[in-house]
Amino acid sequence: MKKKIAILGSTGSIGTQALDVIREHSDDYEAYVLTANNSVERLISQAREFQPEVVVIANEAHYASVRDALADLPIKVFAGANALCEVVQMDAIDVVLTAMVGFSGLRPTIAAIESKKTIALANKETLVVAGELITQLANRHHAPILPVDSEHSAIFQSLAGENLERITRIILTASGGPFRLLTEEEMENVTAAQALKHPNWEMGAKITIDSATMMNKGFEMIEAKWLFGVEPSQIDVHVHPESIVHSAVEFCDGSVKAQLGVPDMRLPIQYAFSYPDRKTLSGERLDLFKVGTLHFERPDFKRFDCLQIAYDAAERGGNMPCIVNAANEIVNLAFRQGRIAFPDIARLIRRAMDEATFIAQPSLESYLNTDAEVRRLVSSYL
Repeated sequence: MKKKIAILGSTGSIGTQALDVIREHSDDYEAYVLTANNSVERLISQAREFQPEVVVIANEAHYASVRDALADLPIKVFAGANALCEVVQMDAIDVVLTAMVGFSGLRPTIAAIESKKTIALANKETLVVAGELITQLANRHHAPILPVDSEHSAIFQSLAGENLERITRIILTASGGPFRLLTEEEMENVTAAQALKHPNWEMGAKITIDSATMMNKGFEMIEAKWLFGVEPSQIDVHVHPESIVHSAVEFCDGSVKAQLGVPDMRLPIQYAFSYPDRKTLSGERLDLFKVGTLHFERPDFKRFDCLQIAYDAAERGGNMPCIVNAANEIVNLAFRQGRIAFPDIARLIRRAMDEATFIAQPSLESYLNTDAEVRRLVSSYL
């Protein structure tokens, strides 16, 4: 039987690469649900190729366009944020790939967990914002969470057959982004166009800016805390510009296990789909002779304050990571729009951390209210 996959965010970078995997293994996987927010033409094109059971366009303003374009096909078309939460509960679905960007992925992920679906998690903000709630729900409903981020997939693969209680340290690798070698003074004048030129990975605009600030690595640290049951103090970020060692785990006996490979997101996506099995994957293979030398550096927390912000938020706990995430989404977009300078990203997030309402033991409603409050607050700064 084919695994039926629901792809939340099928038109983005992760979603399109997931469809590459399904295309290559069409005997094993079926794109059962495809969703997008605004990318109408790409969603229509994907639907015509993969013939899913259901298509959802989250922005209701585009509903008529998608419905009419697919009217000649037996595809159900829905619209709106609530539809995303409803379709992931369909009995036929085996795996839900959460590839939506940002806070918007939280509610559909919760709905999928409550329906006992296997979660292929590519939306890191879900665990950043509400890690404690999500892990509790996943345990209660026996819903496996399989990481899709290349770093967390590397950790997950390195832990195969191991006892989580024997972990002493997680080594989380980071490329360092496009500004790794710039001084603080030089970073004051960098542009969004420069920040969007990542040296190793092809990613969406938001996550590429997060990589440039190293907020993405900070979020991955918080995600690792919840996925693998470790404390922030046990997670060390290593800047590794070649992006060959995707991450590693150190155990109590001093042994270190790592997963290596060329930068290709299809590998962790496919591993989440096939787990615990492995399948062949076309593409470039790692040639260590060609790579030659691997480099590792300590991150500069002063130049990349967003990484320190993430550690501070994780140590504070409560709704502080939610505050940071909401503020980051607003200032990330503002930088891409040319409304603020690169150093303002961290500065404005710090201000939101000082001024937003802190809640030590938040509920789902608290997270939703915090997100709305911080978005209003940071928008007022701009």
